[in-house]
Amino acid sequence: MTGHSTRTLGQDGLVVSAQGLGCMGMSQSYGLADEAESIATIHRALDLGVSLLDTADVYGDGHNEELVGRAITGRRDDVVLATKFALSRGPDGMRIDGRPEYVRACIDASLRRLDTDRIDLYYQHRVDPTVPIEDTVGAMAELVQAGKVRHLGLSEASARSLERAAAVHPITAVQSEWSLWTRDVEAEVAPTARRLGIGLVPFSPLGRGFLTGAITSPDDFGPDDFRRGNPRFQGDNFDRNLRLVDAVRSLAVSKGCTTGQLALAWVLAQGDDVVPIPGTKRRTYLEENLGATDVDLSAEDLERLAAIAPPGVAAGERYAQAAYAYGDSPERGAA
Repeated sequence: MTGHSTRTLGQDGLVVSAQGLGCMGMSQSYGLADEAESIATIHRALDLGVSLLDTADVYGDGHNEELVGRAITGRRDDVVLATKFALSRGPDGMRIDGRPEYVRACIDASLRRLDTDRIDLYYQHRVDPTVPIEDTVGAMAELVQAGKVRHLGLSEASARSLERAAAVHPITAVQSEWSLWTRDVEAEVAPTARRLGIGLVPFSPLGRGFLTGAITSPDDFGPDDFRRGNPRFQGDNFDRNLRLVDAVRSLAVSKGCTTGQLALAWVLAQGDDVVPIPGTKRRTYLEENLGATDVDLSAEDLERLAAIAPPGVAAGERYAQAAYAYGDSPERGAA
């Protein structure tokens, strides 16, 4: 188990660990958080060579950035720090804001919460369909010139948005959901990113924990776990998706690894420009995830997994609110 292998994102050459650490669940969405264990998990990740830490200003409404900032005190140079802006919670649900003035306000707030003078990778969390992406990325590019940001990224963007953004400033990474049960990006986003020299950062590479095989019933979720309201974890969808996990588990047993390690190894095998960021708030799961780098998948293994989990195999939409999802946003018409 090691996080010391590295990969390079983007033509501008951002070197990161082959796996990153998604920090969102330390502050929201997946039940009660334990701050001491969360910080210990970040420290353990850094000790094991994981350099890429991923957060966002909306995670826990700022709490997650503050937590990450405390965790990396004294170790800032060991970290490739990624955060995001554009989403905020309002009385009517999530709002998306890509206005240049909002970009400038968000970076200063994130720098304060993270207690740092720079962000290594700054993402627009969702494309704002009401603001030309050229305007948003233009404002982000000014942050690079000011030394506040080193590299730019987009999250859940369409292929067309990547094209338009990259014409303004080099884009280092696109963050999209990508796993054995979510393969939408393979149609247009991944090929476009590769043509433009943009790295791929899959979030939820373990299907929000489902592909670990640890979830066997909707009753496994606490009352404040957002998966209770997620379409893929409800009713018949849950049962159909469980059959997919069972098939992955059978292959994992033959490989001598856990179900989650096999699912994560599949993502890692999609290319040297792919850097998944599985999220966890516990050291035990972190260490298990890092074990995926030691799982060797043959061409036959990859063929079997492709047959088990072809594109579109998962039952149910990715989000209850479609606007959060790539391809389902109002921006789809420009894709």
